[in-house]
Amino acid sequence: MSTVAELLRVNLHDVFGNRDAAQRRAAAAQAFSPDVAFTDPEGAVVGIEALLAKAADLLGGAPAEFAFVEDGPAYVSATTGAQPWAFGPVGAPVVRGIDIIAVEDGVITALTTVLAEA
Repeated sequence: MSTVAELLRVNLHDVFGNRDAAQRRAAAAQAFSPDVAFTDPEGAVVGIEALLAKAADLLGGAPAEFAFVEDGPAYVSATTGAQPWAFGPVGAPVVRGIDIIAVEDGVITALTTVLAEA
């Protein structure tokens, strides 16, 4: 069973920050519930396949030097976590946001991404 802190790291680096589709899929299968709800400024989707499609679209449209990095400390409780992040060339992010996760039985059941105002 994964901790909330571990799941925040997997979500940011192994799923949304991983350009290898097979590795991304394997990480998602272990970190998310099959019916995970993902909400971002573009809308909401349900299920691992939909979440993986969002990650693939994001990474596929970004230059190779873009990476996700933590942009502050993680905040965790037994069932909820929040991780501020930055995305862009390391040291020169073009977007910042925060991921908020809900966790049940060691997997993420809901993920909400909120973007910082520009």
